[in-house]
Amino acid sequence: MLCAIYKSPKKDNTYLYINKKDDFSAVPEALLSTFGTPQFVMVLKIGDRKKLALADIEKVKSELLEKGFYLQVPPPVTNLLEEYKAAKKAASPSQE
Repeated sequence: MLCAIYKSPKKDNTYLYINKKDDFSAVPEALLSTFGTPQFVMVLKIGDRKKLALADIEKVKSELLEKGFYLQVPPPVTNLLEEYKAAKKAASPSQE
């Protein structure tokens, strides 16, 4: 199984996987307008692969088969201040 990978010029670390190079017919127009003009990265053979760097290989394969594309978005940014506040609150004795 081959797929073509494109990066978004508008959104950092956002990639679009499609079944056939330059065939965006399966990708919704609204997604393409948000994604921006896709910039070709590479063609990748994913049939024999066990994993990808930042995406679940099985999810990529199933979405390519079912929808004709897979959108890889970066993980959400961790709010370190909120984590610190929660940890500090949990560590302090309750004020009742």
